[in-house]
Amino acid sequence: MVDRSDLQRLAEERLADAQVLFAAGRYSGAFYLAGYAVECGLKACVAKLTTAESFPDKELADKVYTHNLKRLATAAELDAAIKQREKADPDFEVNWAFVNFWSEKSRYESWPDVMAKWMLDAVSNSAYGVLPWIRQYW
Repeated sequence: MVDRSDLQRLAEERLADAQVLFAAGRYSGAFYLAGYAVECGLKACVAKLTTAESFPDKELADKVYTHNLKRLATAAELDAAIKQREKADPDFEVNWAFVNFWSEKSRYESWPDVMAKWMLDAVSNSAYGVLPWIRQYW
């Protein structure tokens, strides 16, 4: 069983793994794990909406068993917050769009250094990165 704190920890670990891989020249792995960190972060946000004693809503359960970041954001009830942040911060808007380019199929592709660097920045930048923004909701 994976709980919210596990998902938070996994998001941080996968981002750290991505940074180590990037530094070692392993760009495809860095790209994939940076996106996976966002997936874990969004799933932590979804987990925050549930309680230990509640039986999960089937519709919500169906929505969260996905790797699609936009669907996870919707399941986490973050759509309005994302739109608000995008209007206030064009850099975040670009990063959210870029991060949504990621999918679980990214692990089967080769990614050059520039794409991995863009993904890491889009995910981790302290001012306008996606994961720092997600942290306030998990």
